[in-house]
Amino acid sequence: MKKLKLDLSKVLEFVSEEEILKMEDEVKRAEKFLIEKNGEGNDFLGWIELPTNYDKEEFERIKLAAEKIKKNSEVLVVIGIGGSYLGARATIDFLSHTFYNKVTKNHPEIYFAGNSISGTYLAHLIEAIGDRDFSVNVISKSGTTTEPAIAFRIFKEILEKKYGVEGARERIFATTDASKGALKKLATEQNYETFTIPDDVGGRFSVLTPVGLLPIAAAGIDIDALMAGARQAQNDYTAPFAENDCYKYAATRNLLLRSGKCIELLINYEPKLHYVAEWWKQLHGESEGKDGKGLFPASVDLSTDLHSMGQYIQDGQRTLFETLIDIDEKETDIVIPFDKEDLDGLNYIAGKGMNFVNEKAMLGTQLAHVDGGVPNIRIIMPKADAFSLGYLFYFFEKSCGISGYLLGVNPFNQPGVEAYKKNMFALLGKSGYEKEAELLNKRLK
Repeated sequence: MKKLKLDLSKVLEFVSEEEILKMEDEVKRAEKFLIEKNGEGNDFLGWIELPTNYDKEEFERIKLAAEKIKKNSEVLVVIGIGGSYLGARATIDFLSHTFYNKVTKNHPEIYFAGNSISGTYLAHLIEAIGDRDFSVNVISKSGTTTEPAIAFRIFKEILEKKYGVEGARERIFATTDASKGALKKLATEQNYETFTIPDDVGGRFSVLTPVGLLPIAAAGIDIDALMAGARQAQNDYTAPFAENDCYKYAATRNLLLRSGKCIELLINYEPKLHYVAEWWKQLHGESEGKDGKGLFPASVDLSTDLHSMGQYIQDGQRTLFETLIDIDEKETDIVIPFDKEDLDGLNYIAGKGMNFVNEKAMLGTQLAHVDGGVPNIRIIMPKADAFSLGYLFYFFEKSCGISGYLLGVNPFNQPGVEAYKKNMFALLGKSGYEKEAELLNKRLK
């Protein structure tokens, strides 16, 4: 089985191989916090051994629930925000047909809700579902997070009107806390089938828990292969530093940060990697961005964004570096035809596959950006399959945990996200926020 590879050759004129190797002791100390669970945030380290120590009985229940959804529903609505939907969406988009909701046959169309507060989006989604049979997977640790709570309240009402209270119970699947919270209480009262968000796994690390696995399985994706890939990565990334790409990636990105490169762009040349990048941005943004520290995680889809962001990347402030995800074995290809008139001037590549052109665009862009002062890390996935994606998820999760400790922050909390919530609750008139509301409304006048 081919494995993920890390190519640092286009970084070495910015940081030397010797500098990277000198990071070994720092990386080992950071990893020790993870393995011995004695660093900050140590109560959220369940993801480390998850590919091996997951609940096998619940895993089988997930498969059965997915089959039930496939049989009785034309549509599955996945309600969640942040880590409660990004991992599933990344996986489904990456491993399915690009237009899976248009060509799907053996599994339901899958749509995501509760990740915004847009009335227009939700109204359009309800219109798209129409009179078709559908189910809901609501994902929330507490059940009170504003965005998914609103969406679930609305879809719960629709289901109960359409199928009755008893019928709705058969179509609502709750992924939530094992014992507490508003959603757990409702799920117990209404006898919804329930799956558990582990107490020791934070949302952004939860893709390989029931949070991600139920919608992924409902999409017809092999979750056994996904877990097998993560399990292989878990084993591989205990290797010594010199043989460990996970360690080297964490070390290199932190060296680049110390040299003034404070923005990391995750780039791709395959549209189906777009939501993998969205998942990665949350993983690193919430884990590292605190105490005035951390790389700013951003992403671009190339070659598309070369026609919008390309100028800045090439010639703007030299504060960024790129990490490219490249897929070695492409799924399919289209050959560019010969045209007798050649008005577009493309006959010089007639007979070539689009993948050949895409690869040359990638390599040419990489060299141009390096020449422009932008270091390039390259991560090579063997192919676009479930095993490789599970492997990639674990690669990023472990390197992120190590990076956080290298920075000297707690990689597993997110205190900054509470600030906007307090202001929002106050402005909405929530009880207990009256003083804050008065001050904020004065500022808004």
